[in-house]
Amino acid sequence: MDIQEILSKCDHTLLTQTATWEEIKGICDDGMKYQTASVCIPPAFVKRAKEYVGDKLAICTVIGFPNGYNTTAVKLFETEDALKNGADEIDMVINIGELKAGNTDFVREEIRTLKEACGSKILKVIIETCLLTEEEKVTMCRLVTEAGADYIKTSTGFSTAGATFDDIRLFAENVGPKVKMKAAGGISGLEDAEKFIELGASRLGTSRIVKVVKAQEGKEKNDASSDTSY
Repeated sequence: MDIQEILSKCDHTLLTQTATWEEIKGICDDGMKYQTASVCIPPAFVKRAKEYVGDKLAICTVIGFPNGYNTTAVKLFETEDALKNGADEIDMVINIGELKAGNTDFVREEIRTLKEACGSKILKVIIETCLLTEEEKVTMCRLVTEAGADYIKTSTGFSTAGATFDDIRLFAENVGPKVKMKAAGGISGLEDAEKFIELGASRLGTSRIVKVVKAQEGKEKNDASSDTSY
């Protein structure tokens, strides 16, 4: 698979608690240079990042992150604030406790509420697969579809595990035809990325792919500079 095809599906991500504006600016530079699908960054940096990149790169941010147990009103405020600040895409975390309690109407309506706020902007729904049973994952495929969200997403990257190939296979078998899939958390390199895409993932949440490409470029540059043949 062509490396640019993989990059075009990456949400180049920096969500660590210690992230600084200089670091966010750096991944924005990388996102523009390598033409990633977006950069996924903390809400506090959305306004500065959008002013910095303009229309050259989509800005994605996270809502109810990483635990998902904020009230719907708080998640809605976060979403509206992020959109006002220039966010192009929203990745929300579901209320996992409500799902496990069987309150599927609550989970569905919360997603629907945020999708209504997003309008034509993309909404991805993080279900944190590592904390769910197979039955709960299938239920979330149905709820995300019924709520009209754009994507179902595996993971925050802040829990016990990230994306697995089996989860993307399960999503592909159970989501509606209009729902796309995002694998996130623990994608180790190009081979992993390619496999997730082959299984049907349209987006990858990772910082590692750009790092791999930059490392390859550095190696090629070093090899070229050390070539003394005539």
